[in-house]
Amino acid sequence: MTAPEHTTPPHGDATEAFDAAERAMWRGRTEAYAGSFARLCAHPVPALLDAAGVGEGTRVLDVGTGTGTAAVAARARGAQVSAVDADAGMVAAARARGVDARIAELVELPYPNGEFDAVVGNFVLNHVGRPRTALAELHRVLRPGGRIAVTTWSARRGAGQDLLGRACEAGGAVPPPYLPRLDPAQDWPRTPEGLARLLGGAGFVAAEADELAWEHRAGVEEWWSGAAGGVATIGLVVTSQDPGTVARIRREYDRLSAEHTVAEGQLALPHIALLGSGRRP
Repeated sequence: MTAPEHTTPPHGDATEAFDAAERAMWRGRTEAYAGSFARLCAHPVPALLDAAGVGEGTRVLDVGTGTGTAAVAARARGAQVSAVDADAGMVAAARARGVDARIAELVELPYPNGEFDAVVGNFVLNHVGRPRTALAELHRVLRPGGRIAVTTWSARRGAGQDLLGRACEAGGAVPPPYLPRLDPAQDWPRTPEGLARLLGGAGFVAAEADELAWEHRAGVEEWWSGAAGGVATIGLVVTSQDPGTVARIRREYDRLSAEHTVAEGQLALPHIALLGSGRRP
């Protein structure tokens, strides 16, 4: 296995280092994501759209659209949907599904003030080096009274979230030095209270957040394919190892998967995320 292409930012700039590592992490991995972790991330979409008040005629911006799952679901409700993602491959995949998607980063959106009735971001705040700046930009493009809803992973984890990480540890994997590492000054508590405070600090009122817990069903090979394809942080860990270590990780994965097996080749993987929402005054 070879390490993925990555960019070394100016030394000492932790925020730019995080953003550069994130961009490199997703580059060229659209297909691998679509075939593995995309179904997992799709689970909260109905609740996300409900929290943002998305319905017939709502002008919606889906940020970090990925392959366009939330945008497509919003369009099915009769909303007028625009979408952005920082990765060109993800934008191409969303456009192939009929989504009006553009390449853009959250901290600098190509839309005027007050353009949208609702903004949604499904598992995107955890991929930006300046989450407060990103939320301020989402606040800017919302009209007064418009709603925001976001999901992100929680500090409290379901057992299924640790399966691949446990396999890496048991297989002797050594994390590479270019994993995305958020500047501690930019971090925030990954709890319902922490997410609600983050939204409130960005100027949103009636900010609230809660946990979402669900059991994700996936095939043994499907779940492994995301890591083997270099998707997300766990994918960077797996694909940076030598072939012998990857083989050991796979053996440990097969062994540990027995804890979550519910049918031949099928896993039930408990996950926990956060859903937060608020309104621009």
